[in-house]
Amino acid sequence: MIYETIVTTADRDGRPHIAPMGVRFEDGFAILAPFRPSATLDNVIATRSAVINFTTDVRVFAGCVTGYARDWPTIAADKVPSVRLKATLAHSELRLAELRDDETRPVLRMECVHRATHAPFAGFNRAQAAVVEGAILVSRLFMLSPEKVDSEIAYLQIAIDKTAGDIEREAWQWLLRAIEAHRAKAAG
Repeated sequence: MIYETIVTTADRDGRPHIAPMGVRFEDGFAILAPFRPSATLDNVIATRSAVINFTTDVRVFAGCVTGYARDWPTIAADKVPSVRLKATLAHSELRLAELRDDETRPVLRMECVHRATHAPFAGFNRAQAAVVEGAILVSRLFMLSPEKVDSEIAYLQIAIDKTAGDIEREAWQWLLRAIEAHRAKAAG
């Protein structure tokens, strides 16, 4: 099973990097598999650490993939040389246990060395899931046909229309603008 999370890292100088990333858990380890090139990968190799952030603020997902909002507030992690989102429900701090190098997509087996909960989880609404799925679509616009994107967006729009709050509507608009910008660039 893959969980959609926000992974935060810091370079050796402490500059934060925030990236939406699917994470698997196997035998007590978090498995990260970023595609090259990747600031997340570079930072994990440099510091041997990362943080998984569990958040329902889907603007972070949409903002990172569209570029409309990337500078989310972070604070220092507790046990590893990294950062976490300041406004996250919970986080897990990770230390690199094993790197399986690969030309395209290295696999990082990360040991959890600290967990903390900061706020209660009230549950998801369908619009949050729709924004996460939309963010994944936007991250793959270069490989998907316009018809596939339109079909998926039309289906996801139903959840936005029925269950979105202001946060989800704002994130959704960023995704729609990114699709329009991608098409405009491809057209000319």
